[in-house]
Amino acid sequence: MAGEERSKAASTGSSGLVRPPRTRLDQPKAPGLKLLPEYDPEAFGRFSERIARFLGTGRFIVWMTLIIIVWVAWNVWAPEHLRWDEYPFIFLTLMLSLQASYAAPLILLAQNRQDDRDRVTHEQDRKQNERSIADTEYLSREIAALRMGLGEVATRDWMRSELQDLVRDLEERRIVRTSESDEGDR
Repeated sequence: MAGEERSKAASTGSSGLVRPPRTRLDQPKAPGLKLLPEYDPEAFGRFSERIARFLGTGRFIVWMTLIIIVWVAWNVWAPEHLRWDEYPFIFLTLMLSLQASYAAPLILLAQNRQDDRDRVTHEQDRKQNERSIADTEYLSREIAALRMGLGEVATRDWMRSELQDLVRDLEERRIVRTSESDEGDR
C-alpha cells in the first residue's frame, strides 16, 4: 500500500495534477500514425523501369494502335445503343491523356535511375583509369631505372671486349719479355 502511494505521489506534482508516464529511453518508440503509405522505392523503381522498357518497344505501339483502331471502329460502326464514346471521342482522349500522364513520370523515373547507374559506372571507370595511369607511370619509372641501371652493368659483349684487350696486353707483354730475354741472352 505504501508503494502504491509513493507511485501516485511520484506521478503527481506538487499541485496534485497527474503527469503522463515518462517515456523509456532504452526502448524503441512505438510507431505512430502515418498519413502516407509506405512503399519500397527500389521495387517501385524496378517496376517503373519495366514499364518504361515496355513503352519503348514496337509491341506497345502495335497494341496501342490496335486498341485505338478497335475503339474508333466500334464507336463509329457499332449499333447506337452499344457505343460508349461518340464522334469527338472525348473518352478516348481522356484515356490517352491519362496513359500519358502516368507514362511520362514513370519514364523520367526510369531515366533518373539509369542516370544514377551511369554516374556510378562513370565514377568507377574514372577511378580505374586513375589507377591504370598511376600503374603505367610507376612501370615507366621502373623501366627507366632499369635502363639506367643497365647502362652501368657490364654486358657480355663489353666483358668479352675487355677480356680480349687483356689477352692482347698479356701477349704483348710476353712478346716484349721474350724479346728482352732473347736480347739478354745474346
